Amino acid sequence: MHTFAKLVTKFAKPIIAIWLIFFLIMAYFAFELPSKLQGDGFFVEDDHIRVTEELSETFGLPAKTIFVLFENKTDEEIDTLLQDFQQVEEIASITSPIGVEALNKDGISYATLNFDNTIEDYFPIIDELREIIGEKNGIALTGEPVISKDINVASQKDLMKAEAIGVPIAIIVLLLAFGTIVSALLPVLIGGITVVAAFGFLTLLSDTFNLSIFVLNIVPMLGLALSIDFALLFINRYREERGHTTVEEAVQIAIRTAGRSIIFSALCVMIGLGAMVVIKVEIFQNIALGGAIVVFLAIISGLTLLPASILLLGDRLNKWRILRVKPTAGRWQKFAAFVMRRPMLIILSACILLGIAMIPIKDIKLTIPTVDSLPTSYEARQAYETLSDEFDLGKEATVFLLAQREGGWNDTEGLTDILSIQEELLADKRVTNVTSMFTAADIDSVETWEMANANPQAPGMLDEVMNTFVQEEQMYMAISIDAKGSSTKAQDFVREWKDKELGVSFALAGQPKFNQEIFDEIADKIALALIIIITTTFIILMIAFRSILIPLKAIIMNIIGLGSTFGILVYIFQYGHLGMEAGSIALIIPVIVFCLVFGLSMDYEVFLISRIQEEYDKGSTNTKATIDGLVSTSKIITSAALIMIVITGAFAFTDVMPVKQIGVGIAIAVAIDATIIRLMLVPSLMKLFGDWNWWLPFIKRKTQ
Repeated sequence: MHTFAKLVTKFAKPIIAIWLIFFLIMAYFAFELPSKLQGDGFFVEDDHIRVTEELSETFGLPAKTIFVLFENKTDEEIDTLLQDFQQVEEIASITSPIGVEALNKDGISYATLNFDNTIEDYFPIIDELREIIGEKNGIALTGEPVISKDINVASQKDLMKAEAIGVPIAIIVLLLAFGTIVSALLPVLIGGITVVAAFGFLTLLSDTFNLSIFVLNIVPMLGLALSIDFALLFINRYREERGHTTVEEAVQIAIRTAGRSIIFSALCVMIGLGAMVVIKVEIFQNIALGGAIVVFLAIISGLTLLPASILLLGDRLNKWRILRVKPTAGRWQKFAAFVMRRPMLIILSACILLGIAMIPIKDIKLTIPTVDSLPTSYEARQAYETLSDEFDLGKEATVFLLAQREGGWNDTEGLTDILSIQEELLADKRVTNVTSMFTAADIDSVETWEMANANPQAPGMLDEVMNTFVQEEQMYMAISIDAKGSSTKAQDFVREWKDKELGVSFALAGQPKFNQEIFDEIADKIALALIIIITTTFIILMIAFRSILIPLKAIIMNIIGLGSTFGILVYIFQYGHLGMEAGSIALIIPVIVFCLVFGLSMDYEVFLISRIQEEYDKGSTNTKATIDGLVSTSKIITSAALIMIVITGAFAFTDVMPVKQIGVGIAIAVAIDATIIRLMLVPSLMKLFGDWNWWLPFIKRKTQ
């Protein structure tokens, strides 16, 4: 780091010039990112996708459907609008409610716009449909593509709202920490440049990767908070050194000391992000990609652009002072002494508090976000709920079975196999109906089918029915089950049936299968992700601090803190407290919050233990080193945590529920980590274990 520090101070102006050019280029691309984002990221490359594509390609079933809700509209008005929709080339077919009793009820009716599997971007289509509808009242669009687009729009609004709340409060926290306008604005400027650059990179990668709309919120949430935290740590260390050395030397020392902490902290965050890659669900891949880019840029900007800017500013960093920051060492000295005198009492009290917070975890209910991700004010959600209330849309789930038989199905054995599968399905009490070639023709035996088809009066009378359900070696059935597609009951049904022995090769699709694949992929891979995070974090911290106990304690305390966080999330969002309606926790929340916060919370571990280690290596006793480290870092840890809390917690005031839960979850976890864990448990345990904290087999610690 010595050579690197000298290079940064030597080439400060070129570094700033390069960053300026880089920022302008990335900013150009960053503006395009929202238009590149598609879907919610709940995508697994498995049977559901393959079967859905095959059904669309071979049998003409719609790959996706948009619903058009009509309220108090005449047949003429409905027909006129549907005729206008015919000009939209991408629509494969339209189902009109005129004359169809099942699509009409008490002045409410709905049409379906069906699309094949060739459509990749539905957003322009939805814009065109809404333009055709214009200002007409009593007409609304809904369905998965429309809901996805509206979540995209809501996410952009949420980002602006969160930044409008979080950034000004972060500036206030920085003012309280530093006292001057320049030193308070510089970290925010660095954070903004980092996030914009990350957005630019993601735009360039959007043609290679499918990017989820949630990237738009999570990347700036993470990037801004981390960049500001890194800058806060760096500037604080620079100011300490500037009191007794030159600007250039102070910057170099800050790079060597605070820079080392920044690198180790960022590595821990990237480990958490990287672990998500093993879960083959698109949203986790997206967050891992976007998070890794923004964290990497935060390291580079924090170790190049920030020190170069400080070097050029010099003592003007303290310009425009509006607050006289009073020394707080005395108060923190008393607090540290209190903690070190009563370690067992502190440990017991902290564990009781964290244990109480964990209790609600026993009731956690995880679901895949659907229309309820949207705020109730959105037309797409209102229309969907109307269809659900009036027409029981989604009350019964539909599962598609696609089977393949060598030699086709048009002989006696093939027909017998179809009927056998149908009868086995109907024997399942969860199945309410099976739509197949036999049920469509109202025939209940192979003999009757063959006799009817061989009738010389009407040769081939069943060919059309058969062609609807059978194409060469492929055959499908539609199965209705007495359960919502999102329910555990529906997932259990497909989980059981996908491994059935039916005498032919087959696969399933439909919402229950989609949900089952998501849940099972996470359940199957989460243990591996946790092992990666815990093992690599342990190794990195062991190398950083040359200790066995310190990383072991850090990991255990992190797990306890995260357990308390999840308990509080259940209390707020699932039980319905603090102004929230009772609901459920989005399936992605535990994975994302654990992976992100496990790394983020290590920031404070690294900040604190690095300073304790410095003092210990200088020859201080373990107790004195712990007190000195706590006193010198408590203010900065508190300030850094406050910034992280306000940046992520600002998303509590947003409207898209999964984003709200992620923001609140991270804010709670950071608050617990920076207070109960880092300021109470860590020093208490450091006192309790004494010099054993610094024990590493076969390594003799050198002290100055």
